[in-house]
Amino acid sequence: MALDDQANSRERYHHGNLREALIEAALAMIAERGLAGFAIAELARVVGVSPAAPYRHFRDRNAVIAEVARRGFESLAADLTAATAGWQADPLGALERAAQAHVAFAGREAAVYAAMFDSGFPSGEHPELVVARDAAFAVLRRAADAACAMGRAPRRPPPLMVALHVWSLTHGIATLFKGHDGKNQLMIPMSAEALLEAGLLIYLQSIGLPAR
Repeated sequence: MALDDQANSRERYHHGNLREALIEAALAMIAERGLAGFAIAELARVVGVSPAAPYRHFRDRNAVIAEVARRGFESLAADLTAATAGWQADPLGALERAAQAHVAFAGREAAVYAAMFDSGFPSGEHPELVVARDAAFAVLRRAADAACAMGRAPRRPPPLMVALHVWSLTHGIATLFKGHDGKNQLMIPMSAEALLEAGLLIYLQSIGLPAR
């Protein structure tokens, strides 16, 4: 069989799952080399299709990363939703569990997390990504709204500010620890979970919320 025929045969074989195969290949490359470590042509070679075939599904490499990130935010939203179950009865606990779930997600899905937060291109270019990102944040915002209603301070903090601060705290800790498999112990002599617990305790108490 001629090389062109072989390529066409491979493309027909992958036609039903080429999009998924490209996503999987991109994830493997991000995990190994970082976000700058792949190009569309290399994805095509790894998957076994012609250089032009990926463009049937993605206009460029940023679109591949955006799809990885969109799926990541959907998965994070699911984790946050599960962590905040029962938030009406225990809003402060839900807020804390959401932060823990965020850090756990980053540790478990380091390559996906990099695509979600380190892509370097404007997320506004990919509306579906923005919708997924905002939906994940909305879960945390819901818990923050309820937690702030419990505040004892004369002036309760704006719930949006609290949600943003907790999101920032969890993201910072997640970024410090993701993908290091404990190697960061040399720099930070405590676990991500312990650092998060201490940080939340100090923050919530400082704004008059009854941290446990």
